[in-house]
Amino acid sequence: MNWLGLEGKVAIVTGGASGIGKACAEALAEAGVKVVVSDVNEETGHKTVERLKHHFHAGAVFVRTDVASKAGVDAMIQAALNAFGRVDVLVNNAGILIPRLLVDPAGKEELTEAILDKMIAINMKGFFLCAQAAAREMMKSGKGGVIVNMASEAGLEGSEGQSVYAATKGAIYAMTRSWAKELGRQNIRVVGVAPGILEVTALRTEEYERALAYTRGISVEQLRAGYEKVAIPLGRSGRLDEVANTVCFLASDRASYIHGTTVNVSGGKSRG
Repeated sequence: MNWLGLEGKVAIVTGGASGIGKACAEALAEAGVKVVVSDVNEETGHKTVERLKHHFHAGAVFVRTDVASKAGVDAMIQAALNAFGRVDVLVNNAGILIPRLLVDPAGKEELTEAILDKMIAINMKGFFLCAQAAAREMMKSGKGGVIVNMASEAGLEGSEGQSVYAATKGAIYAMTRSWAKELGRQNIRVVGVAPGILEVTALRTEEYERALAYTRGISVEQLRAGYEKVAIPLGRSGRLDEVANTVCFLASDRASYIHGTTVNVSGGKSRG
C-alpha cells in the first residue's frame, strides 16, 4: 500500500490538462487515485487522460468544463459520478492570468472591465461553483472529502502588472479559511496550496511574458533572466511535481488534521 493511502479514491482536477493541474493529475494517478481531468482544452485533456491510463495504469476520464458555468460544473460532477461513483477529492486549480496595468499612460496594456470580469469569473466564481458542487456531493455520500484550492504567493505579496490575478488569489485564501469553518463538521477538509515561481507552465506563454514584461518596463529577456535572479532562499525555481506532491499529501489522511490553512510552496521566497 502506498504511504499516502489514496488508492481507489476519486479526484477531480480542474485545469488538469496542462501545467500544475496536469502534474497533480499525474501524481494522484501514480498514488492509485482515479482521476477526472477537467479542462476547456479537449485535445490536451484527452492526451493527459491517455497518459494517465498508459503510463500509470490509472482509471481516468476527461470532461470538458467551463468552470465559470454552473451547468458545466454540475455536468462535471455528474460525469465523475457516472465514471467512478463518488467524489473524494477536488483539486480546484483552473485559472487564467492576463497581465495588465491599472493605468497605462501609453494606453496599450491597461485593465478593462472585460478582462477583470473574465479573471474573476474563472479564478473566483469557478472556484466557488466547483467547491460548492463537490462539497454537496461529499456531504451526500456521508464520507467527507478534501478540497484543495490552488492559491498563489501573489495573493499575499501582490504582483506588478497582475493586480486582478493577485486579488483573485487573495480571495482564495479567504474562501479556504471560511469554507473550512463551514465544512469541517461535515468531515470535509479544505486546504490551500500557494506556489511561488515555478518552471514554465501553461500560464507562462509567449503572450503572457510579452504583456508582463511590458507592464514592468523591461524586455522579455530581462523578465526571463529575473526569474533566476529573484531572492529565493533555495536558489532555484520550483518544479511542478513539488507542488503536485504537496497536493497529494494534503489530499491524503496523512494530512488529516491540516484544515483551513494554505501551504506556501515557494522555496522560502514568500512570507506566508
